[in-house]
Amino acid sequence: MERYVYLDNNGTTRMADEVISFIHGYDGLYGNASSMHTLGRQAAAGIEWARKEIALLIDGDEDGVIFTSGATESNNTVFSIFRDRIDSGSERKRIIISSVEHPASIETAKYLGKMGYDVSFCPVDSIGRLRLDELERMVDDSVALVSVMTGNNETGTIQPVKEAAAIAHRCGAYFHTDATQAIGKIAVSVKDIDADYLSLSGHKFYGPKGIGVLYARPGVPVSPFVHGGHQEKGLRAGTYNNQAIYGLGKAAELARTGLEEEHRRLWQMREALRKGIEESIPDVIVNGSNDERLCLPGTLNVSFPSAEGESILLYLDLEGIEVSTGSACATGSLEPSYVLLASGLDVELAHGSIRFSFGRYNTMEDVAYVLEKLPPIISRVRAMSTRKV
Repeated sequence: MERYVYLDNNGTTRMADEVISFIHGYDGLYGNASSMHTLGRQAAAGIEWARKEIALLIDGDEDGVIFTSGATESNNTVFSIFRDRIDSGSERKRIIISSVEHPASIETAKYLGKMGYDVSFCPVDSIGRLRLDELERMVDDSVALVSVMTGNNETGTIQPVKEAAAIAHRCGAYFHTDATQAIGKIAVSVKDIDADYLSLSGHKFYGPKGIGVLYARPGVPVSPFVHGGHQEKGLRAGTYNNQAIYGLGKAAELARTGLEEEHRRLWQMREALRKGIEESIPDVIVNGSNDERLCLPGTLNVSFPSAEGESILLYLDLEGIEVSTGSACATGSLEPSYVLLASGLDVELAHGSIRFSFGRYNTMEDVAYVLEKLPPIISRVRAMSTRKV
């Protein structure tokens, strides 16, 4: 193996060196942040600093920042809030989400549907972007919540969340966005979007794993989702994970102050790889958009007809290149990506898709290495395929 190239940053990122150093600088702050003694007060001060940094990153109010274990918990919590409202007799009993949400939302919505709740899925267009005309048609005064992610984790497609929020609010519904993939790559402002709720995870932008945020705009419906203590204004009980929260705060600071440069670098690498693939490999299909205004920088999803994505992934892995595939093989399922299918891609092309996702530790040398190794791999896989280009 000549070198190691990690191109699965949409799956998770390594912690930034600055974040690791920052966390270690506070090793002595092990006190319970709910305690009144000196060590407890010092720990609490660090947590409130992190809360402020998160608020600055998403242009929100500090009072709306609730620490969670990550976006999966945050997404589940939003749906639970509205399930409770429906159970309590609210006249608004419908929930609408996009058909390309992260599994943390899709699977929760499906579960609610199985339990008898009224859940609808709004379709997307050929690049995986929400059909606003369909959303307009679907909403009425029976809708309680509309949930649309900010940027898609598979294709990188940026969703029209500001317009979707306006549609939701016109009918009196609340609006939630899962901004997990967008944070640190594009500017995300809860005030500009007019979002009532927002979810994010620290490990997607070089912070620790197991820590995230649910942002609930002050005044919107909330209810306790972990009972047992007074932490987070009584909404989420449990002793604070001091170091993880401090690390999240530092990651937020880095993401906010380095956003413009990070966006530029990621887009340059993404485009260099896209153009190189299109020039060196025949018959490829880029999924999503190549318009910088409509795609998260650093995300490139490509289908290789007559080549299985799992085979491509494994051959790349042997060369030290880590990517992800458009089917859920890692979970023991060979089902193709529902995101790509929802965008109109056929099953075979969805099975032959690969997601390359760049991060802050990638370089143009990584792009060159992939372009050296990928074309012969595609030729080899296609030669073994029973379906020819």
